[in-house]
Amino acid sequence: MNGTNLADLVDLLGRWASGRGPLYLLLAARLRALIDDGVLAPGDALPPDRVLAARLAVGRGTVVAAYELLRQEGRLTRRQGSGTRVAPLDLSATRAADGVPANPLLQHLLHPPDGVLLLTCAAPVDPPGVVAEAYAEAAALLPGAYGLGYQPAGHPALREALAAYYTERGLPTAPEEIIVTTGAQQALTLVTGLLVSPGDTVLAETPTYPGALEVFRHAAAVVRPAASIEDTRERPALAYFVPTVRNPDGAVMDNLSRRRLAGLAAAYDVPLIDDEVRAELCFSGERPPPLASFARGEQVITIGSLSKLVWGGLRVGWIRAAAPLASRLARLRAVHDLGGEVVSQLAAVALLRRLDEVRATQVRTLRARHDHLCAELRACLPPWTFTPARGGHTVWVRLPRGDADSFAQVALRHGVAVPPGRSFDPRGGHADHLRLHFLLPEEDLSRAVHTLAVAWDSYRGDGRAVSRQPLIV
Repeated sequence: MNGTNLADLVDLLGRWASGRGPLYLLLAARLRALIDDGVLAPGDALPPDRVLAARLAVGRGTVVAAYELLRQEGRLTRRQGSGTRVAPLDLSATRAADGVPANPLLQHLLHPPDGVLLLTCAAPVDPPGVVAEAYAEAAALLPGAYGLGYQPAGHPALREALAAYYTERGLPTAPEEIIVTTGAQQALTLVTGLLVSPGDTVLAETPTYPGALEVFRHAAAVVRPAASIEDTRERPALAYFVPTVRNPDGAVMDNLSRRRLAGLAAAYDVPLIDDEVRAELCFSGERPPPLASFARGEQVITIGSLSKLVWGGLRVGWIRAAAPLASRLARLRAVHDLGGEVVSQLAAVALLRRLDEVRATQVRTLRARHDHLCAELRACLPPWTFTPARGGHTVWVRLPRGDADSFAQVALRHGVAVPPGRSFDPRGGHADHLRLHFLLPEEDLSRAVHTLAVAWDSYRGDGRAVSRQPLIV
C-alpha cells in the first residue's frame, strides 16, 4: 500500500492503546511491529499527524511523538512536502529508540559483510572437540526415552544438573527454580516480557551488554543508567547488572558490592537480573558467588548460558528464579515455542559434567589471546588507552580524540568491523570508546590491530595512511 489508507491503518492498529504506559509509546510499538513484519512496506505513506490523531481520538502530540520515535530508530522518514513514510531498509542507518545506534552485533549477524574481519560478535567461533563428544553422548540416550519432547521449562535432566551447579556454588537450588531457554538472549526476552510494560523504567549499568538494551527498548521501556538500584527516584520495573566479567570491559564486582546490590533489590522490592553468562571466564580462576546467594527474598533472577563458555552455536541458556516466577516464565515460554531442542539440552548435561575441564581450557586460551591483543595495542596504537580485562572475551578501549562511530566507519572500509561505545550505553554516552574482542587466533588479532592502526592514521588525517596499505581487503 504505497499510500496507506486511513481506515485500513486504523484496522491494522487494532487495540493499540490497551497496554500500560504512555500512549505515544504504545502507538509507536504497534507501528513498529507493522513495519518490522512487513505489513507496512518501505515507501508507504502514513497519514498526517492531525488526521491520524483525530481518527484515533488522541492529541496530535501523541502521533508526533510516536512518529518521531520511529524516525529516530530509522523506521520512518519525515520530510516537509512528502510527509511521513516508512523508511527504506537500511541496516546501517538503524537506530534505537533514543537515537543511539542499533547494536552492530545484530546488524552483522543478519547481514555479515564480505571480506571483513569481524570484531563485533564476542562469542567462541569454532566448537571445541568436547561439543561433538557431548552430542554423541546425548544421541545415544535418545531412543524411546522422552515422549513428545515438548518441555517448556526444559528437560528434567538439565534442570537437575543446573540446580546441582548452583547448589555447589553456595546457592541452594531446586529443579523447579530452573527454566531452560534457547540461549541467554531468550532468557532476557522472557523475563522482560513478563515483568516490563511499555513506559516502565529499567535500570542498567553503563557500559553494559547492548543485546540487553535492545530487549528493553523493544519492550518500549525507558532505560536509565544507574550504578545502583537506589540511583533513581522512581521504583523501576526491573534492574539489570553484570557483576561478573561485565560486557564490554571484563570488570568483576567485589563481594561487598554484590551483597549491597542484592540487599537493595530486597529493600526496594525491585526484580534484579544477575547476568552470569561469562561468570566462568575469570582469568584468576575464581568463580564469584551469584548475587542471589547474598539475597533474602525472591527479587534476584539469575541467567546463564553455555554459548560464551563453549560455543556460540550451542543455544542453551537458563533462568534461575524463585519457583513461582519460574512457573510463570515456563507458561510464557510455552506460548512462544513449547520448549527447546532436546538433543542440545542432553549435550549440555554432558558438558556440565566436564565443566572444570572446559573452563580451564577456555580460560587458558582466552588469557593468552587477551595478553597478545593488549601487547599489540600498546605497540601499534599507544595513544589508545584501556584497562586489561579480568576475564571474558573483550577489552574496552578509549580513543584519545574523535568519535568512535565515525572511526568505526573508517575501520570498516579498511576491512575490520568494530562496535562503537555508544551502543553499550543506555543514554548513548561513551562515544569515545570501542569494544575489541580477542577470540581470534593470535595471528588474526595481530592483523586486526595492524589494520586498525592504518585506519587510525587515515582517520587522523595525518597523511601517513597514503604510504601504508590495509592488511585486510
